[in-house]
Amino acid sequence: MSDVKRITIVGAGAIGSSLAFLLAKAGHQVSVLARGDRLAQLRRDGAIVTVGGDRAVVEVVEVVESVESVGSADLILVPVRPWQIDALLPMLKASTAPVMFMFNAWSELPALREAVGRDRFSWAFPAIVAALRDGRLELRVVPRALERVQITTVGAMSDFRPSWLDGWAQTFTAAGIPTVECSDMEAWLATHAAVMTPLMTAGVTSITRGLSWAEAVGVVDAWRSGFAQVRQRGLEVTPSSVAALVSTPRWLLGAALWLASRVGALRPLGENGAEEPAFLHAAMARPSLAQGDRTQ
Repeated sequence: MSDVKRITIVGAGAIGSSLAFLLAKAGHQVSVLARGDRLAQLRRDGAIVTVGGDRAVVEVVEVVESVESVGSADLILVPVRPWQIDALLPMLKASTAPVMFMFNAWSELPALREAVGRDRFSWAFPAIVAALRDGRLELRVVPRALERVQITTVGAMSDFRPSWLDGWAQTFTAAGIPTVECSDMEAWLATHAAVMTPLMTAGVTSITRGLSWAEAVGVVDAWRSGFAQVRQRGLEVTPSSVAALVSTPRWLLGAALWLASRVGALRPLGENGAEEPAFLHAAMARPSLAQGDRTQ
């Protein structure tokens, strides 16, 4: 891999803007696909601008004009909402560049790999807490020290790893996004959905009030139910540090969540609203979606 990469980022929300800012600052050639008010603002600014006034110059492309742009990239990053991906698939299929999907998912990996081709397919989850404040980016990257809790993770499915994935974890790390590779992103994402779906729902509640005791232990019960669903799909709860949640006393986890909701620690998880956890909850409630499960 050469040092400077041509990277196209589909979506200019908080996470897409964070990736664009950090990768452009690291010297990579970054194109950002946007639309609407965000597109207009990026074109006015000519850069991703942080709340502190720091700037990273990127190429800005309207989504409908983007097939040629994604085709010339070394990598296409797709940090969008899961319900937005169907509209983007024709564009992604038209490209020949490798694709790295970047969003919460429960059972969508096999279908999306088939859509773009296994040789072009990968997935990543960026451990970045970010928001757009009046169009200005506020971001915090989860550091290497919190690796056992969560860190940016890249990989593919367990039965096939494309060779082009070599070096991308190092590229992200060098750009200030500490990254590790997982050999089974299907299991990792299913586990993450099982953890984050009830936690994001609790985060939405905590914006206006603290969790009740019943709500706090309800999150713990939902975690354990979710882990059982992961195992029923023939997947391993991954990573092992997350699997340890099931052996922690219910009352202790509930107390930690109850307190966290009262000191504002859960609020960032709810800032994006209830739509994403509701989408994931619905996906987990529909076994028919899990067509790629290893138990079938």
